[in-house]
Amino acid sequence: MGSQLVNSHFRLQRLPHIWCPGCGHGIIMRALAQAIDNLKLDKDKICLVSGIGCSSRAPGYMDYNTLHTLHGRALAFATGVKLANPDLKVIVITGDGDCTAIGGNHLIHASRRNIDITTIVFNNNIYGMTGGQYSPTTPTNEFGTTAPFGNIDQPFDICKLVDAAGATFVGRGTAYHAIQLSKLIEQAIDHTGFSLVDAISTCPTYYGRKNNKGSAFEMLNALKDATIDVKVVDKVPPEKKKDKILTGILKNTTEPEYAAEYLKIIEKLQKGR
Repeated sequence: MGSQLVNSHFRLQRLPHIWCPGCGHGIIMRALAQAIDNLKLDKDKICLVSGIGCSSRAPGYMDYNTLHTLHGRALAFATGVKLANPDLKVIVITGDGDCTAIGGNHLIHASRRNIDITTIVFNNNIYGMTGGQYSPTTPTNEFGTTAPFGNIDQPFDICKLVDAAGATFVGRGTAYHAIQLSKLIEQAIDHTGFSLVDAISTCPTYYGRKNNKGSAFEMLNALKDATIDVKVVDKVPPEKKKDKILTGILKNTTEPEYAAEYLKIIEKLQKGR
């Protein structure tokens, strides 16, 4: 991970991290730190917010203002932080279960409001920390501790969900494509409005073992074959892009930002006194 990056952005006394060997979360955390370093942001002007889950351990390792909150409520707390101090760069770290199951309603409304919060979803298709239960992104027919005979639910696409709800920046990357993921996160943080990056991770301990996905290396390498960059998808023959997961910037638009609009109301009321 580069000693300069570690010394500048991590709480050294908290390292090494406790994620399982082969987990993709450490790669995503490093990609976030690299993005922040590239943007040359003032660490004192960053607030990292998380809920509960494997992904939500990341703020404990990262040397910024950090807030570890309730399961599924990271975006609600982050909304309060942003409205109280609009000058902060507010970044939410969350998992596919934390964000899209118990926290799904907060995700929809943060997108709808277009509040200037960047959300990084560490998406490993499973509830890792609590024992391998299936999540809203677990593929149909895959196994989990709460789906011992196979998951009959249809998973939803997080990116399509937040796009439809009103998010103005939507992207997807993977732990395999670490450099591209870091650049994508950098663009998401630099965007004004609600931005989300669906960062596809790997969980060899629960998801991998239960579904015979092979070694941690094989799971990570499989992301290469499962994805295709949105920049080239139109140039690829139909048979080669079937069932592929799109990566890259999927949406990037400009709309009024919630905290700025809220501030206008405050200023209007103050002038009226």
